[in-house]
Amino acid sequence: MRHRKARSKLNLREPHRRALLRNQVIHLIEYGSLQTTKPHLKAVQQLAEKLVTLARKGNDFNVRRRARQLLPYKDSALVKLFKEIAPAYKDRPGGYTRIIPMGRRVSDTAPMGRLTWVEGVAIEETTESTK
Repeated sequence: MRHRKARSKLNLREPHRRALLRNQVIHLIEYGSLQTTKPHLKAVQQLAEKLVTLARKGNDFNVRRRARQLLPYKDSALVKLFKEIAPAYKDRPGGYTRIIPMGRRVSDTAPMGRLTWVEGVAIEETTESTK
């Protein structure tokens, strides 16, 4: 029975799924948005929101260690998470990301979407570059 097993498997084995989600969260942190299929976006959104909530607690040793445990691949992504993204959402109680529907993919008609930060980091960067 699958009682209380809420996570989607994404048709991948657990190590591959974990690596895929970590890499996609790193992409979201570095570039501000991520475009992929909706099931992948929902899984990435869950992990990204968990990381921002964790990083909002501060930059002490244990919080940093727990974040490094979830994102062990790239130190620059963790630095950006703690220095830029988490302080932007300090007063927000949750819901740091949004999924924007993008229609269907032409090749296999998979539902596509874009995951972006809500009123935060990526939006500020684009408005500053256009001024």
